[in-house]
Amino acid sequence: MANASLPVVALTLGDPAGIGAELIARLLTKPEAMQQANLVLVGDPWLWEHGQRITGVQVPTVPLQQLAHARDRTDTHLPAFVSMDSVSASAITLGQVGAAGGKSVLQVLNLCMDAALAGDIDAICFAPLNKQAMKLGGLRHEDELHHFAEYLGVTGYFCEFNTLGDLWTSRISSHVPLKDVASYLSVERISQAAELIYNALRASGLAAPKVAIAGFNPHNGDGGTCGREEIDIIAPAVQALQARDWPSDAPFHGPFPADTIFLKAQAGEYQAIVTMYHDQGQIAIKLLGFSRGVTVQGGLPIPITTPAHGTAYDIAGQGKANVEATWQALQIAARMGAAHRDRQAAPAV
Repeated sequence: MANASLPVVALTLGDPAGIGAELIARLLTKPEAMQQANLVLVGDPWLWEHGQRITGVQVPTVPLQQLAHARDRTDTHLPAFVSMDSVSASAITLGQVGAAGGKSVLQVLNLCMDAALAGDIDAICFAPLNKQAMKLGGLRHEDELHHFAEYLGVTGYFCEFNTLGDLWTSRISSHVPLKDVASYLSVERISQAAELIYNALRASGLAAPKVAIAGFNPHNGDGGTCGREEIDIIAPAVQALQARDWPSDAPFHGPFPADTIFLKAQAGEYQAIVTMYHDQGQIAIKLLGFSRGVTVQGGLPIPITTPAHGTAYDIAGQGKANVEATWQALQIAARMGAAHRDRQAAPAV
């Protein structure tokens, strides 16, 4: 029977040349997956059949004409399937970057975002994609997050979160040359990134998250002898955050040296870390648990999650793909989707 309390989560199959379809097929063999959400697969039928064939499973689905009908489903024990014709099998070479695959990914994600804008779904969980393929297929932005933000009309601050179990990270700069990172640092950006991840953790179910802010220079700048960003920018941002009222006591601390900040998180002192650039957080997160990492697209009007790993072209089609990160991504999407739905339904005050 239908469970009206479940959020509607759109699931996509990712880059057709990668491991996405087999990940989703393996994911939906988990009995507990259907307990998380009213799940709706969106993609090409041939690709879904390919994913099941590679993994040696058969997952029954319920045909659905469009995402707008998802909330009307009478039985959510099976995933629904919205069929698309975004790319032909003959246009895809397994394990290789291609414009046809990138164009397909954009078309599928855009359909899901249209449904999000219409209020028909509560979250999106997408299987791995490839930025190069998407750029060949028409992506005009540096990455998918910037595409999402423009498509969804975001004008405020947004950034990627990378999560590993109870630990989340955000960053001030992302896919930019390392030599340009210092120019991205500002009190405003650091404050926005910290507030964004704090609120996202609360939306995911954590009542009182603690957020640590990383330094930028080696040894936290050594009192200004090895760079002044900690003194002139990062510490003032932390002080400004601490001066505000929050639902929980003193949720922001730092700056801490980047080479030891993750030890504090490992010890349970903090549930989130704001890093200053991409690899400052990514190296630590992937070393701690590459197969379980999740990327959350922060600052968007609807929750969007994906496994933190890529399309794994080297093992595509071999049935070796580890589903754990996709499973974690779905659980986060479901929790945040439920919170998003509840906020949308709450009466205006």
